[in-house]
Amino acid sequence: MVHESPEVRPGDGVMNDDPAHASLDAAVQAIIATGRRLEARGLAAATSGNYSARLADGRIAITVSGRQKGRLGPADVMLVDARGAPLEDQRPSAETALHTLLYRLYPHVNAVVHVHSVAGVALTRYLGAANEIVLGGYEMLKAFPGVATHETTITIPVYENSQDIPALAQSVARGLQGPPCVPAYLIRGHGAYAWGQDLDEAERIIEALEHLLLCEIEMLRLGGGEPGERKP
Repeated sequence: MVHESPEVRPGDGVMNDDPAHASLDAAVQAIIATGRRLEARGLAAATSGNYSARLADGRIAITVSGRQKGRLGPADVMLVDARGAPLEDQRPSAETALHTLLYRLYPHVNAVVHVHSVAGVALTRYLGAANEIVLGGYEMLKAFPGVATHETTITIPVYENSQDIPALAQSVARGLQGPPCVPAYLIRGHGAYAWGQDLDEAERIIEALEHLLLCEIEMLRLGGGEPGERKP
């Protein structure tokens, strides 16, 4: 790991004045713990997924490409700058640009979690024409920031999968412009992204989203109609 603090240049992105993961060591340990918990929940199969945390100086700690997330050690987390350029002689996640995009868009965000959610993959493939999934009426909605009742709906955007990560990042960026959105989105047939003020919040949102998508799949099995067709 690189522990020196390089100068943060103008244009490297706006940083939160009080990030949750102020030190590199704290960020690394939080990422390791997140991987172990998500693997235990079946949300980190094989080498899937990637996690990151923004440090006080604007650098980003992110998982190294191709590592099993339930078995992470300190050497499996590396540093990139705010643009996603490696600051160490390792290869970061192939989807680093999707992390740095969220840090640029949302100054309050200090953590991003991506998982290859079984429910997210299955439901977005089943709903092949849907560009969003509307979830309503669930008590679990209150796990999302700012939601205080089950008597509401939230909308989760769905983006088409692509191996061209810069193009995918541009598509996501266009979709996230405008009014504040739920801190999560889905990539069709691929998985889910969630973000928050720290890794605990991002992990909570991912776990809640997986629960809600599994509920939607169960409703489909029971003949309850597709998401968005039912009243909250």
